[in-house]
Amino acid sequence: MNQPREVSIALVGCGFVADYYMATLGSYPWIRVAGVFDIDADRLETFCAYYKLNRYESFDTLLRDRQVTIVLNLTNPRAHYDVSLRCLEAGKHVYSEKPLAMGYADAEQLVRLAEERGLIISSAPCSLLGNAAQTLWRGVREGAVGDIRLVYAELDDGMVHRMPYKKWRSPSGAPWPYKDEFEVGCTLEHAGYYLSWLIAIFGPVEKVVAQASFLVPNKVPDEILVPPDTPDCSIGVLKFSNGVVARLTTTIVGPHDHSIRIIGEKGVLNIRDCWFNDAKVKLRRLMTIRRKTFLSPVPTTYRVAGAPDRKLQSTGGNRMDFAAGVVELALAVQEGRACRLSSRFSLHVNEVALALQQATDGLVYQTKSKFAPVEPMDWAR
Repeated sequence: MNQPREVSIALVGCGFVADYYMATLGSYPWIRVAGVFDIDADRLETFCAYYKLNRYESFDTLLRDRQVTIVLNLTNPRAHYDVSLRCLEAGKHVYSEKPLAMGYADAEQLVRLAEERGLIISSAPCSLLGNAAQTLWRGVREGAVGDIRLVYAELDDGMVHRMPYKKWRSPSGAPWPYKDEFEVGCTLEHAGYYLSWLIAIFGPVEKVVAQASFLVPNKVPDEILVPPDTPDCSIGVLKFSNGVVARLTTTIVGPHDHSIRIIGEKGVLNIRDCWFNDAKVKLRRLMTIRRKTFLSPVPTTYRVAGAPDRKLQSTGGNRMDFAAGVVELALAVQEGRACRLSSRFSLHVNEVALALQQATDGLVYQTKSKFAPVEPMDWAR
């Protein structure tokens, strides 16, 4: 395979999550970081010195840099819309951290603008592109457990408010943005990790039935959160266009559990943690002995020949190639093909996550957005 042409990208925002991207961008030498901008001058200076990167004196300077093809938007979630809008208006493709926007109308506007300008705006998370998700998807397509009926997916992070979160630092020294995490909410921050998998595998979500709740007050006793009551728990039932039903639980209250179980007529496919791109897919088939039918007590590992063998660095409880989404966008542009994390796909993920988070009085929600089917990675076809 020929080496892709060099692509220049720029980073906007160099807080805690930016280190996750830097941990794997080096695996793609054809992607060049032209420079970085952040409104916090001290943080910008520290980050650029740590990684030996060029810094832009202003956001306008970054946008005027004609070498830059893609802008990586790593700002505060509430700034995603404004930053991405300006990048698109400047003719740049955008890869945004999740969510695409804090409201559906804003997210839809970004997608429409990108389409009008012949650009792509794509959104994290990109774990769908990893070995674990692609292998799981291959198992579903090959009928490893027969026709799928039901999915249980969990994104519970434990009682984060009881953890020493004020001491958490990224490799370059950025503090974990605990206020943003609590104010934006765990659903918008985390639900996409499984929504992107489920929506790629099973197609659009047609209906969401959900309840979101604010369970733990005074998460930061000595500070004021705005808003003070963002849900820290959401439980949703998703009805997909192909008839599959999934339950997705997202909390920072329930005991740590990032597992998924895909339940078919002939057995169950299981992954223990979606935050590990190299997690093994386990298969337990139904067995019948005499008059009893049950799942095999001994799981086997479901494998796909040709899966890339990549050593992923463990970074704060995950092993994810955060750069994979930027790489996919860049390759889609170079090859003139659809991006697997397309603008419309990212919009649909954003819409469902918003529906789950906004279900504070209970919710039955019919989705609006549509997207073209997602193609699996070449090795997983």
